[in-house]
This record gives sequence, C-alpha cells and structure tokens, in this order.
Amino acid sequence: MAQSQFGKYIVTDLNKVADSRGTRVYCMHGGVFEGAPYVDCAWFWPQPREVTVVDKGHVHDFGEVVTFFGSNPEDPTDLGGEIEFWLEEEKHTITRSCVIFVPPGIRHCPLILKRLDRPVFHFSTATDRNYRGPHETE
Repeated sequence: MAQSQFGKYIVTDLNKVADSRGTRVYCMHGGVFEGAPYVDCAWFWPQPREVTVVDKGHVHDFGEVVTFFGSNPEDPTDLGGEIEFWLEEEKHTITRSCVIFVPPGIRHCPLILKRLDRPVFHFSTATDRNYRGPHETE
C-alpha cells in the first residue's frame, strides 16, 4: 500500500494503560506534531476513594477549555459522580456534564474526583502549542 501523505495525523494507537486516576487516552501538543495545539483526553473510572488528578492551582497566559462528560446513555447531562474544580478561590462541585472556559490569567485547579459511580470522559485543550499539561512529565 502506498504511504499516505497525511495519514500520520490520524492517531489510533491510543494509551490503554490505567493509572490511579483513570486512563489518559492521548495527549497531543507541539512536541508530538509541530504546530499542534494542546489536546488531552482521558477516561476517569469509578473509584473506591477520592482521587486528586491535579493537586496544585496554576495560571496560564492563554485560555484553556476543560470538559467532563458523563456516560449515562439515558441522560448524558448526568455526570455520574462528583468532581471538585477550583477557579481562583472558588470551589465548584460538578455533578453535570460540562464545558469550562478558563480565561488567560485565571488560577485554576485543584481537580479532585470526589466520587465517580460511572466512567467520566475528560477533555481539555489550550491555544498554546508548547503547553503539555499540569501533569505532563518533561
């Protein structure tokens, strides 16, 4: 089969290894593909205890979108658990599927999975091409 010119941009060999927080399916950024934006995808699995995903608040000079989607096919707005997410000094308890915009300069996190009864899909993206996420190791 002839090699495709653009097929390399379709990534299907996703991470399938669960860790203490869930399964980070894939993280794309400028280090993966030159010019790629930051995109992070993960499944958070039901946990017998509270799990801290990002323990420290941080600030960017660019915007970020953070999402959480429940997996209840009868009601996709039902998160199926409880997630704690901080914006500046405000603690937000999330129990519904949501999209969060974090404007540049706004301190955000910690991110804590307080309780999960069903899997939750998490997706975040940022406009900075060099950002690798708060839990990415260099």
